[in-house]
Amino acid sequence: MKGVKEYMNLPYNYIINHINDESGSYYYARILEFDGCQTTGETFEEAYSNLKEAMEGWIEAKLEGGYEIPLPIREDNFSGKFVVRIPKSLHYRLSVEAEQEGVSLNQYAVYKLSK
Repeated sequence: MKGVKEYMNLPYNYIINHINDESGSYYYARILEFDGCQTTGETFEEAYSNLKEAMEGWIEAKLEGGYEIPLPIREDNFSGKFVVRIPKSLHYRLSVEAEQEGVSLNQYAVYKLSK
C-alpha cells in the first residue's frame, strides 16, 4: 500500500482557474481525481501551494478511513473513441455539412467538437 508521499508524487491533474465574481478576484484550485479536494488563493502560486496542502490532507484522511485513493487520469487511459446518440435530423445536417466541406463525418465532428 502506498503512503501519502508516494501519492503526492504521482502526476495528478491540477486545475487552477482565475475567478472574478461577487467575492472578488481569486484563484480556485482542485485536483480532478479527488472529489472535494479544492482550495483558493489570492495568487496562482498561493492557490497551488494551498492545493498541495489540501491534497496531502485529503490523501491522509482517505487512507486513515480505509478508502481507496484514485490513481491519476492519464491521456493513455483513453481510446479516442466514444459513441454519441443524436437525433436523425442532426445526423443528417452534420452529414450534409461534412459533404459540403469535403471531409468525412468523423473529421467534421472532430472539427465541431474542438471549437
